[in-house]
Amino acid sequence: MKINPKLRFQLFMQNSFFVLLFLALVALLGYASRDYYVARDITQSNRNTLTEGSLNVLKQMPAPINITVFASNDDEYRRKIHAFLARYQRSKLDMNVTYVNPAEQPKLAQEAGIKSEGELVVEYQKRSENLAPPYVEQDMTNLLVRLSRSNQRAVMYLEGHGERNMIGVKSHDLGEFGRNLEKKGFKLANPDLTKLPAVPTDGAMLVIAGPQVDVSAVEVQKIITYLEAGGNLLWLLEDDNLRGLQPVADFLGLTVYPGTVVDMSAAQQGADVKVAFNGLYGEHAITKNFMLRTLFPEARKIEARGTFENGWEVSQLVEVAGNGWLEKGSLDKINFDDKTDEAGPINIAVALERVYGKKGQRAVIVGNANFLSNTFVTNGGNMDFGINMVNWLAGDDNFITIQPRPLKDVNVAIPPGSLAAPVIFLGFRYALPILLLVAGVWLWWRRRKA
Repeated sequence: MKINPKLRFQLFMQNSFFVLLFLALVALLGYASRDYYVARDITQSNRNTLTEGSLNVLKQMPAPINITVFASNDDEYRRKIHAFLARYQRSKLDMNVTYVNPAEQPKLAQEAGIKSEGELVVEYQKRSENLAPPYVEQDMTNLLVRLSRSNQRAVMYLEGHGERNMIGVKSHDLGEFGRNLEKKGFKLANPDLTKLPAVPTDGAMLVIAGPQVDVSAVEVQKIITYLEAGGNLLWLLEDDNLRGLQPVADFLGLTVYPGTVVDMSAAQQGADVKVAFNGLYGEHAITKNFMLRTLFPEARKIEARGTFENGWEVSQLVEVAGNGWLEKGSLDKINFDDKTDEAGPINIAVALERVYGKKGQRAVIVGNANFLSNTFVTNGGNMDFGINMVNWLAGDDNFITIQPRPLKDVNVAIPPGSLAAPVIFLGFRYALPILLLVAGVWLWWRRRKA
């Protein structure tokens, strides 16, 4: 087709009109983006959005959340803080964020107890708490959990029989675990059952952590009465010697087997074979999406049986020692005997639940107390697993500890001395843009010559 001046003018007008319409569309979309926001996280590990646990916590916080950020006027630094908080703001529209420069308002920073650059003051229903950088979703969401707990029910623990102390500092005590419970909004109490007429019923649960001497019959009866009234229980066993608590085991349908778990795979981790590593978690709210490794030194096999009489629904929580066994002989010379020992895997923890009146009743029994001791609680996911159990017993299923999301797409491993790094850098920065430019010019030239 022969192009004359008139046709060329018509094509020019058409192209110009198209460009004007396109620019108008871009302007309208830009204007609309101020009031309407749509985002989709396409990263492999969804690291720009919140976990389901965090979303559940926000759903249970109906009142506004006010956050004051004490940071300098560095735009780049504030932009990073905004990117972190925006993940929460997208799910909770009444989360208000205010920025304050501590250098300009030092008195306000002092009153807020600010100790570091970028520290946050999070306020909810007249309660507030500070969060210092670096910011992690787990820390931020746990802070919101603490602020949302308006009724602090006590975690009661039995003592006076050589138990592991929830506020103790000795290596076998549970002090570090107790301090973390307090950080998450719980309070600790130790009722003296030799003086009180009964176990207080206003607590969240009773913790029995490995007594070393027999619990008196009077105290045992008070514990049974507490359980019969629907009380929750966390029982950490030391061995098959129940120290006078056999009636409690009978009430729960619990059997504790003699012997110690031996895990030969522990040697591959540089640990003693008497330290059992988790092999398989059961299906339960405590272990849902729980992927952290836990270890249990000198664990015991336990089993619970739900019956029509007791009404318990039993769930197995942890199996260990898939490459081990339950050693029933002497631990001085560890050797598997197929006549007396039991091959793994071995179950060492159970969760029990039943309906009592108008409310539910829950119990968790673990054939090991060492895993929450000051010596071992910081290993792997021991702390998180213990806190998950306490949250479940307290009825805070939605407040199960938020686990860090593994980021699969943030690091690229390049061998030292490899040419991959300069090739990738130069390719994406120079070669690819030039290639696209040449391809565009070539296509334009072909169409012009057609």
